[in-house]
Amino acid sequence: MTIPSVQKTGRLLSLDVFRGATIAGMMLVNNPGDWKYIYPPFGHAAWNGWTYTDTIFPFFLWIVGVAMTFSFAKRKEKGDDLGKLGWHVVRRAAIIFLVGLFLSGVPFGLLFGHQFSFSTIRIPGVLQRIAVCYLISGLIVLNTGWKAQAWATASFLAVYWIAVLIIPVPGYGAGVLEPTGNLCWYLDSTLLAGHTWAGAPVPGFDPEGIFSTLPAVATTLFGVLTGQLLRSEKSHEEKLIRMFVYGNILMLAGIIMDNWLPINKNLWTSSYAIFMAGLANNVLGVLFWVIDIRGIHRWSKPLAIYGLNAITMFFLAGFFGRMTAMIKFSTDTGGLISLKSWYYQTFFFPLGPPMVTSLLHSLFYVLVLYGIAYVMYKRNWIIKV
Repeated sequence: MTIPSVQKTGRLLSLDVFRGATIAGMMLVNNPGDWKYIYPPFGHAAWNGWTYTDTIFPFFLWIVGVAMTFSFAKRKEKGDDLGKLGWHVVRRAAIIFLVGLFLSGVPFGLLFGHQFSFSTIRIPGVLQRIAVCYLISGLIVLNTGWKAQAWATASFLAVYWIAVLIIPVPGYGAGVLEPTGNLCWYLDSTLLAGHTWAGAPVPGFDPEGIFSTLPAVATTLFGVLTGQLLRSEKSHEEKLIRMFVYGNILMLAGIIMDNWLPINKNLWTSSYAIFMAGLANNVLGVLFWVIDIRGIHRWSKPLAIYGLNAITMFFLAGFFGRMTAMIKFSTDTGGLISLKSWYYQTFFFPLGPPMVTSLLHSLFYVLVLYGIAYVMYKRNWIIKV
């Protein structure tokens, strides 16, 4: 198997590379050796603002939107009608959502003394949000043109912005944008009581919660709009210019909006969605120029390989992370130590300062997952859901 070129297949190799780089970045920031020792760019912003880590999830959703336009067009060329495509969207979204729930619950109290109850399983999550965004965006794309898609994007962002500012939260009032008292926190803590993320900024809140998924759908639709541009009959040069112009306009708009609605990943504010969509346009624009226009792509093959099985890589990283934390051994002192703590303390900790060794562990995780991705690539194993 070889990585396809744009000239041979109509694929955007730059998009595959962008997807792979985003997944590799996700592996990097999600797997430090010790969460107490991470460099600032590899941790989320405490609340308002953004870091490198805060770009990864919106980039991935945006890429899903871009890829959707190419995927649907290809399936239509094969003869799939609207009903068949709609069923494909619903089926794929359901599978991704269920995989996310599986990761939330594994190993379901069956191994290593794990405590589990369906009454406390986390229902939201990264894969769950991807599933919902894919479902809503996919159905919109199948049933509308680019103008309606643009209006839907703007409408989702406007409705969300207005709602979080004017709808009063009992006991707190309207317009609260702090961790406790905001509209998203209220809906999650009320409707998902006991099923939100234990590591959230405050109890009851979930960064992948119910209402904040609305602007996340807009992030996906921003990608759809860029995909429509890239599939148009315009020249490569005109596409590139438009991507940079639109990207910088969106980034500027997000920065201006930040004065009234802070850029905030936890709330996925409209300013955050707009700013990140602009940044994604610029990043893909650079890759598009280097890889697809200039043809300089030999360096990018490892990233393209990483992106071929993006959802599988995410699942394996989450699964390995949970298992290595749950498998425990008895120590000489009679205590217990997890498999991750044991191998980290044994092989990484002696190599240098804690900040360095924690990062080395992240890089090790990226390389291990790349090894798996490479084997799958060589054997032509592409797992599609």
